[in-house]
Amino acid sequence: MPVDLPLTLLFIGRLLLGGAFVVAGLRNVQNETFLTGLMAARGVPQAKLALWAGIVLQTIAGALVMAGVWTAIASAVLVLFLISVTPMFHNFWDHQGPDRASRINGFVGNVALAGGFLTLIAQSL
Repeated sequence: MPVDLPLTLLFIGRLLLGGAFVVAGLRNVQNETFLTGLMAARGVPQAKLALWAGIVLQTIAGALVMAGVWTAIASAVLVLFLISVTPMFHNFWDHQGPDRASRINGFVGNVALAGGFLTLIAQSL
């Protein structure tokens, strides 16, 4: 039985991209207290509510990407999510030394994820 390589790669790519956000959302539930405090310290109003909105958004949109359902919409939502949270959690410009390097890596990783989602959007048009 021949395998359709492009469709197989697209399926695996969707699993990896969407799955990263499902896992991140579930991890954020475990870190609720820490993340709420961090967000409040960064001036986010209603930090706990904002955190839970983000958790629900990233988990549901990630699952939709994995399933290939409303992929373009879910990908666009995750790009907007990345644009809003990346400066808050990966603010490398406020840090020095190893902490700065770690935050630069997170920032660049989020930029790459946004690129992956933009690719999925383009593929579905």
